[in-house]
Amino acid sequence: MNKFWVIAADVYKKNVRSISFLIMLLVPFILGGIVYVAGYFGSQSGEVDTIGITSSSTELAESMSEAAPEDYEFQVVDSQSAGEEDLSDEKIDALFVVDIEDNNQLNGTLYSESNMGQSVELTLQQTLNTIQTNMRAQELGLTTEEVGSLNQPANFEQQSVNFNDAEEMEMGEDDEDFNYAISFASTIILFVFIITYAGIISQEIASEKGTRIMEVILSSTRAQVHFYGKLLGILLVAVTQMVVYAAAFAISYQWVKDIDVIKNFIDSISLQGIFGTFLMFTLVFLVLGVFIYAVLAALCGSLVTKTEDTSKVILPVTYLSLIGYLLGISLASFDPSNIIIRITSYIPFLSSYLMPIRLANETASIQDAMISLGILVVSTVLLTMASAKMYKSNVLVYNDKGLLATLKQSFTLMKNQ
Repeated sequence: MNKFWVIAADVYKKNVRSISFLIMLLVPFILGGIVYVAGYFGSQSGEVDTIGITSSSTELAESMSEAAPEDYEFQVVDSQSAGEEDLSDEKIDALFVVDIEDNNQLNGTLYSESNMGQSVELTLQQTLNTIQTNMRAQELGLTTEEVGSLNQPANFEQQSVNFNDAEEMEMGEDDEDFNYAISFASTIILFVFIITYAGIISQEIASEKGTRIMEVILSSTRAQVHFYGKLLGILLVAVTQMVVYAAAFAISYQWVKDIDVIKNFIDSISLQGIFGTFLMFTLVFLVLGVFIYAVLAALCGSLVTKTEDTSKVILPVTYLSLIGYLLGISLASFDPSNIIIRITSYIPFLSSYLMPIRLANETASIQDAMISLGILVVSTVLLTMASAKMYKSNVLVYNDKGLLATLKQSFTLMKNQ
């Protein structure tokens, strides 16, 4: 047991003290800082886009100019040729030419030297639609109030309910948006951690095997002890990264809690929604997901003969994780009741991605989550035990004929032991 902790501590200290871990730890903070600074200076900037507007109807051009949002400045120009001259002299950022056809059909064309972005295009499209609607309403003899009533959208809301022992319906607190945000974030975090630590743990094992030092190591300790020690050391590195991010979030919360968007979001959820059953299940699925993929990556790393082949041998781990990630981000997010999602949410390696999303969308019950979690736990234990048993044979096999040949030779050695 003492050798086990020595191996785990050595792996942990070596990786935590490395420059690559420090960079990996700081990347999210750097990206977050860049986004924050860009957003801050963008909000402080007083510069707005100036768009020249010309039309055969001066009244129409003036109407659009008066309807300009705060982020834009619409400037009426006398003609298209005058607008082109202003655009050439950079007096305006773009030229919007509006033509009127029969039946008050408006056609708008935006001219600019560079792409103005979808935000500008949508703004102009909405402004044009509003004016066209008003023109046709006047033609039909409708008042402004009547047009407003026609354009008023219907009210829609979703209410979470539950039933008491008397089978009476009671209104519950709707935390669906919060749950969905957590499940979506956990899907991304899980994929990033799997890809990162699958490479680290496979490289850790392959490097020792590539230097042929493994025979010396196994002469002083059991293969299973070495395997579990390596695995625990890398998982402690992952836990350290999670703890650092959790601490950073807790500290940064003091600065962001007074922001209107964050404040409104927090006010809309309950403490039970934050620390409730859903979050606990999500965290457990996240940790077990990282663990089972780490075991598989360690097994793949033990099959490598040369260190430079590590990236090739962990491709099955990468592709398997990518399948779960794509299913979670695309299909599960938009159609959580899909039969494919319901089936794969019970399959190990995929359930860590999909079951939290099903829980967030309330298409799976707590009982469903417990069944899926039980299958994942049993599969993780069996895979870990099998991988540890195969590890003793794998690390002593040096075969340049490929992964399948190495596996075949490893099974032969394992049977003879």
